[in-house]
Amino acid sequence: MSNETTIAPLKVKEPREPLFSAKNRKLIKDPLNDSNPITVQVLGICSALAVTVQMKPSIVMALSVVVVCAFSNLVISLFRNSIPNRIRIIVQLVIVAALVILVDQVLKAFVYDVSKQLSVFVGLIITNCIVMGRLEAFAMANKPWPSFLDGIGNGLGYGLILVIVSAIRELFGSGKLMGFQVVPDSFYKMGYFNNGISILPPMALIIVGVIIWIQRSKNPKLIEPD
Repeated sequence: MSNETTIAPLKVKEPREPLFSAKNRKLIKDPLNDSNPITVQVLGICSALAVTVQMKPSIVMALSVVVVCAFSNLVISLFRNSIPNRIRIIVQLVIVAALVILVDQVLKAFVYDVSKQLSVFVGLIITNCIVMGRLEAFAMANKPWPSFLDGIGNGLGYGLILVIVSAIRELFGSGKLMGFQVVPDSFYKMGYFNNGISILPPMALIIVGVIIWIQRSKNPKLIEPD
């Protein structure tokens, strides 16, 4: 009878991925350019037309979407394994609606004037295809931390376009930025006029179209084959 004992092999613990590894940083950086939700995925166009007359409401709207998208992604990812597949959309809507109501109340408490300007568009974040799309495409299949970063990245990508569009529209439409006069009075005395079409919704669509054209001309891989 052998007296030899069998020694179980030691389990090598795999190193934990850094919180801001290259893979995780890509979740934030990609939506700012190569996978921007507005200019590449062509989502969230309605609010880009409606809330970009001035920069201030655009920035507030952008921050609201970042918060809702990031935390809804986080919550859905935490409970992804316990959400029945048949009711997952309902669960997602309930969580997003709760976050939107919370954001709306905060806006009314601290920036009431901007909240009035945004009107129903804060509430419409509930059905924003960017938010719902990330929940379904990413949060339901990934861990909480990457899902949280993905929500931040897509919210920032959305907000970046809103701020660019609103800056152009406000500057040329009223000669202001963030409500402060930028175009000198001397220009108006010399015959300069604000471009009235800049504050109309079609101009937002034109600017978004120009941004899409510039982005694709600089990055041909985004051009879809015929």
